[in-house]
Amino acid sequence: MAETVTTVIATRNRWHELWASLPRHRGPVILVDNASTDGTPDLVARHFGHVRVIRLPRNAGAVARNTGVEAADTPLVAFADDDSWWAPGALRRASGEFAAAPSLGLVNGRILVGPEEVLDPTCTVMARSPLGTEPGLPGPSLLGFVACGSIVRRSAFLEASGFDDVVFFMGEEERLALDLFGLGWRLCYVDGVVAHHHPSPDRDAASRERRAALRARNEVLTAVLRRSWGQVGRRSLAAWRSGPSGRRGLAQAVPRLPRAIRARQPVATAVEAAARLVESSP
Repeated sequence: MAETVTTVIATRNRWHELWASLPRHRGPVILVDNASTDGTPDLVARHFGHVRVIRLPRNAGAVARNTGVEAADTPLVAFADDDSWWAPGALRRASGEFAAAPSLGLVNGRILVGPEEVLDPTCTVMARSPLGTEPGLPGPSLLGFVACGSIVRRSAFLEASGFDDVVFFMGEEERLALDLFGLGWRLCYVDGVVAHHHPSPDRDAASRERRAALRARNEVLTAVLRRSWGQVGRRSLAAWRSGPSGRRGLAQAVPRLPRAIRARQPVATAVEAAARLVESSP
């Protein structure tokens, strides 16, 4: 039986996490290395012969996944982080859902976090999506997703141009989700497709602050790329009011604004309305 799903992992300097996660992957695996300096690509090639390693000359952030999708020769691509993997049977289940729903562009599975296997709170939100479940689709419709818990139809991903280097990393899913939805592809939460995510417990307060600033930066940049100017203003004000991390994020957004404005393509009215519905939902 021909393989239908390739797993794509983007990584940088995370050899120890990969040592634990790579043995859990089945089927074709492509690892895209973001110019690691800890020897990751050589170590993976030495110890995991079933993994195809692509070495990038510089850190491309989330855009590294685009390289993996382009290199894949299967109709579906499952994303994983260096600290995540798919449960046995999950990719087979997802493949069946895609085959049964031609408009399905992306499935976000149920993500179980840490050794305790706690349900990611984002999944609870997705399961209650105000967009409801459209006829013929396997679960609630979404306007966002978590990359390490998602499987995409390769053709849909490429049609929507994948991830972009304006956002680069952190919250990179939002712009892609908006574009997929605008192109007529549907994103669904499917509880029966399970991913495991065991993030490192070693992130200190400084790391959390950096991530919060990145998140604020990218929420504003994504709004510039695709949302109404009113939404840009609301997100900018929210970042400013959120405290030091949000204000740092705003400052970090400024050098990227010219590129974001050049790439600006506001979503259609119906997509903007759907986004506002999701954002206004409890």
